Amino acid sequence: MEKIHIYDKILSPLVTEKSTNISEQNKITFKVPNKTNKIILKKNIEKIFKVNVTKINIINKQPRKKIVRGKKVKVSGYKKAIITLKKGQNIDLTTGI
Repeated sequence: MEKIHIYDKILSPLVTEKSTNISEQNKITFKVPNKTNKIILKKNIEKIFKVNVTKINIINKQPRKKIVRGKKVKVSGYKKAIITLKKGQNIDLTTGI
């Protein structure tokens, strides 16, 4: 049986204009592996950051094709999770884990 570490369920935080705007509503966006589910992700976020998670929304970004220097290139898809925290709590992404 494979041992899974709690940090394996979070790949990186997504810092975009939209994710910065929703951070005012106690929401944080993370890039997660494709086989992640909400229950395991909630437990891991609560253990790592010591916060209370109230809701998790998971969005699948589909792969797409893009033209780079005249050639068609496939941009791989990924899964992102928008995590809503309890009111008054936050995660500081600038300090690192």
